[in-house]
Amino acid sequence: MGPSFRVRGAAHAFPAASTRTIGSSSPACVCCTRIVAEVPEVRFAQASGSTIAYTVNGEGPPTICAVPPMAQNIEVAWESPRIRAMLERLASFCRHVPFDKRGTGMSDRRLDIPALDERVDELAAVMDAADIEHAFVHGLSEGGPMAIMFAATYPARVDGLILEGTGASLLSDADRLRLSDPAELAMARARTEAFATAWGTVESMTLARFAPTLLADEDFVRWWPRYERQSASRDALLALFELNGQMDAREVIDRVECPVLVIHRIGDPVIPIDVARETAALFSQAGADVTLVEVPGDDHYTFAGDMEPIIAAIERFTTGTVRSRRAAATTPVAITTLGEFRVEVDGVEVPTSEWGSRRARTLLKRLVAARGWPVTRDELIDLLWPDDTDVDRDRLSARLSVQLSAVRRVLRGGVVANRSTVRLDTSAVDLDLSRWLGLDDDRAIVERYGEFLPDDRYEDWTGPTRDEVRARMVTAARRVIDAALAADDGETAEAAARAIVAADTYDEAGHRGLVRALSRQGRHGEARAAHDSYVTAMDGLGIEPAPFDER
Repeated sequence: MGPSFRVRGAAHAFPAASTRTIGSSSPACVCCTRIVAEVPEVRFAQASGSTIAYTVNGEGPPTICAVPPMAQNIEVAWESPRIRAMLERLASFCRHVPFDKRGTGMSDRRLDIPALDERVDELAAVMDAADIEHAFVHGLSEGGPMAIMFAATYPARVDGLILEGTGASLLSDADRLRLSDPAELAMARARTEAFATAWGTVESMTLARFAPTLLADEDFVRWWPRYERQSASRDALLALFELNGQMDAREVIDRVECPVLVIHRIGDPVIPIDVARETAALFSQAGADVTLVEVPGDDHYTFAGDMEPIIAAIERFTTGTVRSRRAAATTPVAITTLGEFRVEVDGVEVPTSEWGSRRARTLLKRLVAARGWPVTRDELIDLLWPDDTDVDRDRLSARLSVQLSAVRRVLRGGVVANRSTVRLDTSAVDLDLSRWLGLDDDRAIVERYGEFLPDDRYEDWTGPTRDEVRARMVTAARRVIDAALAADDGETAEAAARAIVAADTYDEAGHRGLVRALSRQGRHGEARAAHDSYVTAMDGLGIEPAPFDER
């Protein structure tokens, strides 16, 4: 065994690999300069008599060919503002080429789900059809073993290998031994069948398992079953699960010649972080140039949670840097939602008189909270006229048109509507929330945080976004506290801790961080007072507080 490397402060007896935990040193991403304005054209490649659907987004260089996870649909995915943001962010620095593997999405849906070695030819067919001689290969989730196999089979075509949320084998030797027990295998199959039975329905188990932070996003939860139905049938899903257990690319690792990036969320609920660590160690043993990047988070899907640290690591690996991004042109309409609600046109705040009524402002707020998702006209009518249930629906619809006209006048457009839904055109406005979500510097995330639409904090439709924004800030602030205290910077730690406590009175880590930061600065009286506040908050939760420590 080679020397051990250290991750999150714990030594692991794996051969040395370059290992980093994403912190707060990356430059802030303000806004992408190259984005994909429309859904890319779906193209088709031929592989073993089947059609493989793929798209080409962005320009590059570099080129990244994305080996898909379990099941996706490269066309329908663009309906989601969240997934669209991920795809546009990738296309901002590369030519991004994702595809739907056979049996899923827009590709041939016949149930001849190919084995691992056959899947390698699917990627080769896509690269040939897109006239790509060589590229970075990005294996996500179950696409990881296939990406490794491709790199081992066609080394001249792979500039670098990116393994995200995956490993050389999705099952450990211990897992395979356990599943050799007929009783254990029967239980595993029962769980898989229950998962497949719920697939594509409102009972879907996917988000709870693969993207728990998205459960608070009601619009996404409503849309997700439709996306599943367009991604794979239940029978295909069962066949994919069966093949996943068989995939194992560990024996070909020593044939991979390119640099390797292994990137993994620490709290990944589907594929444990230890799988990534073991895979990085195997590449290191084989003499590969491998970097392991561990990212905070508790989701498996890239687009769930904070995606920027993951994409920034990919950009750095493929281009050598993460560029600060600024809008190509100044957007004349700016919408502020963090800490207050304000709309500015050409740098001047829109006065109340320009709105015509309070309802127009409320309408815009609801569209902003949806972040590009369509909102039904019926929901908007119920929101704006909750007490007019006895009024003819056509009359209320006409009133809604008047309010939409007022919003369009203020925004100089900015609203896309059809007979049943209305949505904000996020590409036509400068939305502070979008810029804030694009930040990947922890201190900037904390410093630029504000409560989402504070005047509407008791409205149900603001809750999911408010919770997501607050959770992202708190996570970043905790990292700032840890880094600042390690550097003996009590002032920075104090500011981050106060931000947490202001956002969540009952956050224990924030209270304890504040006590430590004040003590570190020698302000022991204030530290004791902060500890008293901490004790009071914990009493309200029935939690035993930690004792006061002046160190």
